[in-house]
Amino acid sequence: MLKKDKLRYNEYFDMQSIFDELYQQSRNNNNFYKLMEVIGSKQNIRLAYRNLKGNTGSKTKGTDGKTIEDISKLNDEMLIKEVRARLEDYNPLPVRRVYIPKPGSDKKRPLGIPTIWDRLIQQCILQVLEPICEPKFHNHSYGFRPNRSTHHAVSRMVSLINLGKHYYCVDIDIKGFFDNVNHGKLMKQIWNLGIRDKRLLCIISKLLKCEIEGEGIPTKGTPQGGILSPLLSNIVLNELDWWISDQWETYMPRKGNNKGFANYARQYTNLKDGYIVRYADDFKIMCRTYPEAQRYYHAVVDFLNNRLGLEISPEKSKVTNLKKNSSDFLGFKIKAVPQGKSKYGYVAKTDMCEKALKKSKANLRQKILEIQNHTNAEEVKKYNSAVTGIQNYYRIATNVYNNLTEVDYALLRTRNNRLRKKAKIVRFCETPSDFKKKTTGIRDCKKIYRIMDIHMLPITGVHHKSPMNFSQEICNYTEKGRKKIHNNQRAVESSKLKAFQMFLNDEDTIEFRNNMVSKFVAQYGKCYITGNELEPENAVGIRIKPRERNGTDDYSNIVIVSKAVIPLIEDTNADYCSSLSEKQKVKLNRLRRARKLKPVKGTCKLA
Repeated sequence: MLKKDKLRYNEYFDMQSIFDELYQQSRNNNNFYKLMEVIGSKQNIRLAYRNLKGNTGSKTKGTDGKTIEDISKLNDEMLIKEVRARLEDYNPLPVRRVYIPKPGSDKKRPLGIPTIWDRLIQQCILQVLEPICEPKFHNHSYGFRPNRSTHHAVSRMVSLINLGKHYYCVDIDIKGFFDNVNHGKLMKQIWNLGIRDKRLLCIISKLLKCEIEGEGIPTKGTPQGGILSPLLSNIVLNELDWWISDQWETYMPRKGNNKGFANYARQYTNLKDGYIVRYADDFKIMCRTYPEAQRYYHAVVDFLNNRLGLEISPEKSKVTNLKKNSSDFLGFKIKAVPQGKSKYGYVAKTDMCEKALKKSKANLRQKILEIQNHTNAEEVKKYNSAVTGIQNYYRIATNVYNNLTEVDYALLRTRNNRLRKKAKIVRFCETPSDFKKKTTGIRDCKKIYRIMDIHMLPITGVHHKSPMNFSQEICNYTEKGRKKIHNNQRAVESSKLKAFQMFLNDEDTIEFRNNMVSKFVAQYGKCYITGNELEPENAVGIRIKPRERNGTDDYSNIVIVSKAVIPLIEDTNADYCSSLSEKQKVKLNRLRRARKLKPVKGTCKLA
């Protein structure tokens, strides 16, 4: 889901101000004892449904065999009543165990799929806990957090090499992190963040100990696949972030943070110059010298073992001199190379790592085979989509063009042998202009395959992008921070939108109600037919294709009209005092045809 969509939904359901208040209280180190009131509020539940249905995993079945489509059929009142009843005496149903391929390995990664009702409750909790946890998290923790991405983490590491001259990297791999989280320790960490609502803590404890189908009740770990699991994993490792940061980055000397303290500390103290960059359970510690890196390595191993109860993989954990060897991080291979003719200056060189190259080749090769076996436009679009995904993710690598050239060369024989008889080969200069805009750096003589009138994107036509550090001013829970990425919706005044929702029928399905809110904003609070401003009490949502004619509650099948035009949609024999324009009649007749009624032909008047 797009980050702007989440912010927009917060406004739709009038929850943004509540989240902002929670964020500010957390920054002030306040404790929270009555969070269940917010979690179980009507608007928070409606927002949770809205966010959950936008999640691609919402159509995945749990152990009860239900998906978001089953919940969408309930009316608003029933949904809220059901969620509140479950929160009162929460007992999660068993989690469905699923195994998915682990990237770059033959091993399988276990996922735990909760039931759709448990996912909805987790979403309700997540929305309230996130603004509380955000100000407590470290600035350079980038995984599973709003507005942050893998690119920001890689950019931070590159900056430490280029600007900070940190050429020694502490690589530590936590063995089975998600499966080995200590439940008791995690609950204490949640308490220390100020989350002290005992009813909520009891629910989280039950979620952690939720039975896994076929395996029993876990004694440790957070199930991957749950909506709340990423936040809980960040809470676990947040203690590590700040412990490392307090060694140097955020260490404050007694006499204040004067300019010369860093140089003094390096020479005369035992402080270790190092910076952590973390994405989920994958983290690096960047140091200036090898002895400092070694000290960090042993200290972190001891901290993970004794404080967090986690073990490392010795064969994957080491100290790397980036001037001699590379380090893999989030699919990128990072190394410090000499800058020009300078003897001591080094800059970061980033490539696709070997696993990423291998995976990209295998993925695109499979797409080509699918095009051969099922030659249709859909398969070609899937191939182009895969190419675009690879380009967009790795485009911040300094050597991305050479990496993708290697991928392209590896696919050359497969592409020629499999598609030679099915495709028409044209030169790049002969392709449409909109296709050319999707690529860059491609020669006019480059051969492009065209299948079903769709051109296959060349993998080497990548638009390189310089990595950018994350701006710490960006925040979903402050007005200033939101302006960096998002403007408040101005189509409808917030008071008017709130009033509109008050007049909605609680007996309508939650799906219909949710989509009516979106449509009201999309129509700028105006009537679909007349275009006049609507008062909230006079606005009515109707289905374009009625339910009795198999009409759905989808957004595309809903319009908002004035109560005054409802008779006009059903009947044209009444006496009206103002005429409809041709444009208004077209819209009216669209609704009438969907109801199998005769279209309006003459001049019609609206009461």
